Amino acid sequence: MNDKRPVLIAGGGIGGLALGLTLQQIGVPFLLLEAVRRLEPLGVGINLQPNAVRELFDLGIGAAALDTVGIEAREWALVGKNGSDIHAEPRGREAGYFWPQYAVHRGRLQRLLYETLLARAGPDALRLGQRVTGYTVENDGVSVSIEAADGARTQAEGRLLVGADGIHSAIRAQMHADQPPIHWGGAIMWRGTTQARPLRTGSSFIGLGTMDQRMVIYPITPPDPGTGLAMTNWIAEVTVDPGQGWHGTSWFGTAEASDFVHHFADWRYDWLDVTALIEAADVVYENPMIDRDPVPTWVDGPVALLGDAAHAMYPTGSNGASQAIVDARVLGAALLRHGVSAAALAAYDAQLCGPISEVVLRNRGAGPFGLLGLVDDRCGGAFDDIDAVIPTEERAAFLKGYKEAAGFDVARVNAAAPTIPPGARVS
Repeated sequence: MNDKRPVLIAGGGIGGLALGLTLQQIGVPFLLLEAVRRLEPLGVGINLQPNAVRELFDLGIGAAALDTVGIEAREWALVGKNGSDIHAEPRGREAGYFWPQYAVHRGRLQRLLYETLLARAGPDALRLGQRVTGYTVENDGVSVSIEAADGARTQAEGRLLVGADGIHSAIRAQMHADQPPIHWGGAIMWRGTTQARPLRTGSSFIGLGTMDQRMVIYPITPPDPGTGLAMTNWIAEVTVDPGQGWHGTSWFGTAEASDFVHHFADWRYDWLDVTALIEAADVVYENPMIDRDPVPTWVDGPVALLGDAAHAMYPTGSNGASQAIVDARVLGAALLRHGVSAAALAAYDAQLCGPISEVVLRNRGAGPFGLLGLVDDRCGGAFDDIDAVIPTEERAAFLKGYKEAAGFDVARVNAAAPTIPPGARVS
């Protein structure tokens, strides 16, 4: 390539780092600009679906590396408030995928991607403490405005700009100046991690409760050989009337178990004591379940959106981080086909913007947790025989439809050619 200006990446989250690793792999110069001064392993648990794990494997980040930040998921299960199963199915390789599903600590995964990128691309390819605040499209590229952590303001020039700067993206706000505010439908989430004995298979994702009040529980480490306890991620969720708006002073903050544990005071079963799980937490965070309305395009000439900046979605489908990784790989494949150009961004937009916007709306409608809504509608949430309420075939078809829409149906993932062929480079 004669033009040595880099592709600029705004944001060093999972999507931005996956894009940096992809560009390094295919030989495209880049500069990643991240607002924080230091990437700390913050946060709690997330799931990586097999389609995203496949992409990480193709980036040379295999099981040995992912085992340091999480654990293979073996089962996905919905359980009614009465403690009885609504639906359970295997996940990952036990479901027939060629690649596993992983439950990981989000901050540790981000740190793994960051350290891998630093080792491969060198320190000059990443700058921390640099927030991209806006962009100007020029005839043959793009210029960005940068605000440093110390307040200094600078500019950078690039061939392309990819905004991977999250749900509060400055790039998206400029691209879609008339976008509606962040959408909150009334669900409040308290997230935490607790050292606890793994449930069911030992690596099960469990959704427990009803549409308006539920728990999500899964381990993100193997059990300790000495104690048998694993770091267990949980989300406690309660839906309230959103009419008065979000009551908090910020979109994300710390909380105390005493703030909300009373909602789950009677959730005790012979296999789980929810109150004890919550009260033994190492850390608790509170945030509303929020997303953004889909936009008609993720592209403005040489500028594109990626990850939460493009498609912030409710976490009901456990595929937000997975889609950010897939975004990065699809964008890399478009650069291979069209060169480092606005045409590549347009091809990326044409492939993903419409379908993934539909996933945003599916997740807003409860995603795979919509099964809980069907149970509520048909029997008020109380049942003795779930097959009499929703037959097995109907439950399986419901989930298959979601997987197909979100891009991780087992047949589709296993049959697909690599997004980026081994050894491919932009000429």
